[in-house]
Amino acid sequence: MTGAGGFTHFDDAGNAVMVDVSAKAESERVATAKGSVVMAPATIALIVAGGVKKGDVLAVAQLAGIMGAKRTPDLIPLCHPLALTAVSVDLALDSARNAVDIAATCRLKGRTGVEMEALTAVAIAALTVYDMVKAVDKGVRITDIRLVHKSGGKSGTFDAT
Repeated sequence: MTGAGGFTHFDDAGNAVMVDVSAKAESERVATAKGSVVMAPATIALIVAGGVKKGDVLAVAQLAGIMGAKRTPDLIPLCHPLALTAVSVDLALDSARNAVDIAATCRLKGRTGVEMEALTAVAIAALTVYDMVKAVDKGVRITDIRLVHKSGGKSGTFDAT
């Protein structure tokens, strides 16, 4: 059901609403999002050497991303609280680009998708990387957070090009 302007999160009067998914069939839902944190070469070297004073950047960001996925409905007002069955957050260093690349996949069997949870996981992991290195690198940039895959539900599969 769509409301004002064809958007699902507005009723016909333009009021914000949580979409009613009670009539939708349950199906396996999977979503993967990606993003990057770009920084100075010296900052990447510091992460590799374990020299960041706040601790293991990748391990802390991984946990933060998982926690972020689980807390998505607390952060995004019209998101449904979901019983996630799996969340994975992977971080990898790309020294050629001076970047930490982040990928998050969320999964459940339910009536609504997990795209927002995957995107939130990436965003929170990226913000955590930023927080942990900001004292040594003021030029850190969070970039390219995007949905790269979703499957399940009546709209089927989406794979970004």
